[in-house]
Amino acid sequence: MSHVKAGGSSKNVKDSPGQRLGVKRFGGQKVRAGEVLVRQTGATKVAGNGTYMSRNFTIHAAVDGVVNFARVKKSRFTGKSVARTRVEVQ
Repeated sequence: MSHVKAGGSSKNVKDSPGQRLGVKRFGGQKVRAGEVLVRQTGATKVAGNGTYMSRNFTIHAAVDGVVNFARVKKSRFTGKSVARTRVEVQ
């Protein structure tokens, strides 16, 4: 017979660190080429003039300038239009 009680199992102990997503440079701020403007999962914000989007949907500044955000309508493949935020550097 065992002389030690059962240890039991622990649940809900796996945890991962946050991904640090979000807007990194806000409207009106000066930026340099290559700086990260927005870290996001999926294209919730779209890249406009003076910016580019990398493989993981991060929006970077392509040129030196000032950040600007604008609400735009984007049409999907089905024809439905959805509101998105366009990030620009001028």
